[in-house]
Amino acid sequence: MIFHKTELTGVLVVEPELISDERGFFACAFIDSEFEKQGLNPGLRQTNIAFNVRRGTVRGMHFQKQPYEQAKLTRCTRGAIYDVVVDLRPGSPTRYGWFGVELTADNRRMLYVAEGFAHGYQTLTDDAETFYQVSEHYHPESTDGVRWDDPAFAIKWPLPVSVITERDANYPLLNVEL
Repeated sequence: MIFHKTELTGVLVVEPELISDERGFFACAFIDSEFEKQGLNPGLRQTNIAFNVRRGTVRGMHFQKQPYEQAKLTRCTRGAIYDVVVDLRPGSPTRYGWFGVELTADNRRMLYVAEGFAHGYQTLTDDAETFYQVSEHYHPESTDGVRWDDPAFAIKWPLPVSVITERDANYPLLNVEL
């Protein structure tokens, strides 16, 4: 695996190293000790799949509050998504900064997101599917989010939004000056 650091500490793009032969290829997508060497939480406890029918769908920006914060490892297994994180960690030098990367079934990249970040994505194709592992079980009472279009973050989404849940569309704005 090749780990590419981003400008946000705790957010890395992970590329599998493909070993190819006449059959196709083989690659490791997760080795706990390799993640640990990078200073990342290797304790992934739950795996989720999300399927999205329409291009332009936005899911997010979600996080779980303490004590149930989640680290995530996300991969697009069908189609393409624009995966986005926002740093919400108090005291972080990049607080309220965001990072986005295109994940596709073809490029096989993954995005690792440490605890303390809001996470979401926009589908770039119809029939997009994501597969992600998280470090903590889902706790509905701890679930929260921030607005996908909050001016405090100024995320540059690649497409107009075609589908978004009422909950995701109506998280309150932060009302912070940057």
